[in-house]
This record gives sequence, C-alpha cells and structure tokens, in this order.
Amino acid sequence: MRIVSLVPHATELCFALGLGDELIAVTHECDYPPAALRKPKVTRNALSPHTSSAEIDATVRERVSSGESIYELDHEALHALEPELIVTQELCPVCAVSVDEVRELAAELPSHPRVISLDPHTLGETLGDVRTIAEATGRRDEGVALVALIAGRIDRVRVAVRKASHPRIAALEWLDPVFVAGHWTPQLIELAGGEDVLGFPGEPSQQLDYERVAAAQPEVVIVMPCGFDAPRAHAEALAHAQHLRRLGASRVIAVDASAYFSRPGPRLVDGLELLAHSLHPDLAAPAQAGALEMLL
Repeated sequence: MRIVSLVPHATELCFALGLGDELIAVTHECDYPPAALRKPKVTRNALSPHTSSAEIDATVRERVSSGESIYELDHEALHALEPELIVTQELCPVCAVSVDEVRELAAELPSHPRVISLDPHTLGETLGDVRTIAEATGRRDEGVALVALIAGRIDRVRVAVRKASHPRIAALEWLDPVFVAGHWTPQLIELAGGEDVLGFPGEPSQQLDYERVAAAQPEVVIVMPCGFDAPRAHAEALAHAQHLRRLGASRVIAVDASAYFSRPGPRLVDGLELLAHSLHPDLAAPAQAGALEMLL
C-alpha cells in the first residue's frame, strides 16, 4: 500500500506497525524514527522557526482566524506519488494541513486515496488509532501486539507509583501566553503519580494567566511547550523564569514535548515513564533522556 502521512504522530505509528516501506511521503516535521527523515516531504512550514513564543502565538491566531493554515501542502508532489491512503488529523488546526484541503485534493487525485483523520482526545483514543491504522493497512496482528505492549508499560508505571503521594502538578503547554495542557496530558500526569490541578482530561488546552496558575498552588511545574524539544523548552522556561518563580512551585521541569507529549502517538508511553521517574525517582525506573530540571 502507498501511504502518505500528513502528521508526525501518524508517521511514528506507521513505522511502529512495520509500515515504513509502504510510507511514500511525510511532512517536514516528521523526524522520528530517523528513517522518516529520509522520506520525501510534501509539506512546508509557513512560519519562521526562529521567533518568540508570543510572535508564534500571534501569527498562528492571525492565520487560523483568516482561514489560512500554517502549513503548505505540495499538491504537485501528491499527484505524482499516487497515494492509496492519506493519514491526517483535524484535532488541532495548528498541527497539520487543513483536513478539508486534504479531502478536496484526495478527491482530485487519479489514485482516489482513502483519507483517514486521527483525532484522539484521550490516551485511550490514541490506542484506538493504533487499531484504526492497523485495520486499514492489513496489520491487525501488529496492531494488537503494539496496543498490548503499550498497555503493559502503562500498567507497570501505575503499579510502581500506586502508593506514592501525588504532588500537585501544573502542566504548561505554552508560556506566552500561558496555556495549560489538556487532552491526554492530565491522564498521563495522574498515571505517573501526580495530581493535575488545572488541566481537564479529554478537553482542549486552555489559556489562563500566571495569577490563575499560582492560585492553584502547584508543587511541580512541567514546562512542555507544544512542538518544542527539551533544550528549547528549557530556554523558554529561562526566558520566563520571573513568572515561573511566582508560581510558588518547589520544582520546575522542562520536558521534550515534541517527542513525548505533543504528538498522540506510540511515544506517549515514553512520556508517561519520563514523568513517573521525574516525580518519583525512587519508585519508577529511569526513562529516556528528555527532561531538564531547573533551579529558579
């Protein structure tokens, strides 16, 4: 099957299901696994990556309100590739090409590809997406095995921290302006042995201000700017250190959101393990690199 992925977490999922050879094109943001970097790219970013958080937020708001995407789709390349399946998403207008644009293009392609939109809001729904892609690509057994593997790792974390005290956590998905993480992140925090004092499972991230965050009295602040890796998250936290100090938390941890939290793919379980070890190092096994603790 000739598959095009228009969202990074779908690319990761395809590779996890053994579909790497059938993946004929990906987005410019698909960077994992390393083999994804060698695939043809069919999108471009309309934003400069070298801007501040406030500038990114303002530009995104302007483009989205005017009906413009922050990604540009290469229509000519897709025509030439003749895909049979296109995987995209419509959960977040900031994270991928407009699903309406994808469907309109698919209807014009001679190959008449099927379009699947992955739109998970919860951790459970991300596992449902594994089954969806597995069924659509004839990889049912691989899908069952992957779900079982992820579920087993989730259970091990749950058991490891079940008797731990649950520190109060504020998970910040953006710092200027402040956004509190939602969707699957509050579930990950709860499973990792924390209490998310601001986010709502299954609900979109919400914009607050630093005074509202401080009023929730977090003990730990997780800085996880959407789409940023750990060094960039750390730099963002340092740039906003004055605001973070006022939150009253005893710890501030910057994490690789791009790899382990922003993308609702197979590596969310890596993010869970990272959180569990960060919150309870004596109980949860060390995870992969991806967190930087700060002294403010």
